[in-house]
Amino acid sequence: MHLGIFEQPVNEPFSKALRVGNWAVQIGGIMQTSDDYRVPGFLANGIRTGIKTDGGRDLALIYSARPATAAGVFTTNCFKAAPVLLDQDRIRSGIAHAVIANSGVANAATGPEGIADALAVSRAASSELGIADETVLVASTGVIGHRLPLRKITGGVKELVAGLRAGGIPDAEAAIMTTDRFPKMACRKGRIGAREVTLCGIAKGAGMIQPNMATMLAFIMTDVAIARDTLDFIFRRSIACSFNAISVDGCMSTNDTAVILANGFAGNAEIKRGSSYLGRFGEMLSDLLTELARALVRDGEGATKLIEITVSEAKTRREAQRIAYAIANSNLVKTAFFGGDPNWGRIISAAGSLGIDLPSDRIRLFLEDVPLFLNGKGTEGKESDLATIMKRPEIRVRLALGTGHRSWTVCTSDLSFDYIKINAHYHT
Repeated sequence: MHLGIFEQPVNEPFSKALRVGNWAVQIGGIMQTSDDYRVPGFLANGIRTGIKTDGGRDLALIYSARPATAAGVFTTNCFKAAPVLLDQDRIRSGIAHAVIANSGVANAATGPEGIADALAVSRAASSELGIADETVLVASTGVIGHRLPLRKITGGVKELVAGLRAGGIPDAEAAIMTTDRFPKMACRKGRIGAREVTLCGIAKGAGMIQPNMATMLAFIMTDVAIARDTLDFIFRRSIACSFNAISVDGCMSTNDTAVILANGFAGNAEIKRGSSYLGRFGEMLSDLLTELARALVRDGEGATKLIEITVSEAKTRREAQRIAYAIANSNLVKTAFFGGDPNWGRIISAAGSLGIDLPSDRIRLFLEDVPLFLNGKGTEGKESDLATIMKRPEIRVRLALGTGHRSWTVCTSDLSFDYIKINAHYHT
């Protein structure tokens, strides 16, 4: 995912994570159900068509009651999947009416036939919905190199459309999941002027996470009225410090797609660049995307721990980013966390592997608030505290470089035996 317009996106440490299980979501001590996931003017559904061998839902549809302002961000992989190529072309109009997505088959590396298949899915949906075909976006996730089972997909579109409903967002989420262990949904409500506005997002992803998004799909719905260029600007900025600040395995996908639709049902005065309400909307959007991003990491294939890595006091934000990702993607660091070993040497080694001049006598390394490395050497006497910290499901690491004032935070996971098991047999 390319973010050329953002030289220095803001990136603060991640807020408290989403906890989910089945269709109940714990947010702020309140258990939420499918009825809480509604956005005025949007309908959704997810059904079984037989794509997945486990019999789960595998075809999702999100529909706006009127054409919505749209923006999207996609993988930067050279081998972009057919639906990504189609959506990149269509999103230029800034308008979308519906999104149809399947799981189980990625429709990636399928040549011209893959493009034809994506168009066939789009036409089936637009015909059944009675809308312009060019306003339908298409997404796929699953195994690379296989063509879509068109008969199953197009044969299910009538049922998919017939079942559209305001409370259908959880079913749409279920239909885009692959190796995910739990659904990833989040909603926010707030005020823009005198109007209450709603944002709701769903996402999938557990492996091939980073760089630049992942094997992930994310669909965000909002009833805010906002100008297209402004929506594109704020969406990219929010993704820079959420979906583009996570890593599970450092592997890039061919199908990454993040789309936001804004249908204006809230009736607020249209938000434009320079609007006093853009900051408020941006805060809500960034908070929502961060919640979803953390859920992706928590659900990392085989993951048992979520690790928040902050590199601070760097000369430039780019240096902080590079060092944070070097630590986050180090297999030695990740396996140490899985084993409960506070091996600070692996963290220091990863940070120093990039050729960036780091003054060892200024660097401070902390696990939560416990110092691991100070004044050019490791510390002693906190073994009991460290052992307790390493048992936590969420752990914070902070590396202060002592060379500047820039920082970056990356959220990653540990590396377990199960990651190998899942990915060794994913194709078969």
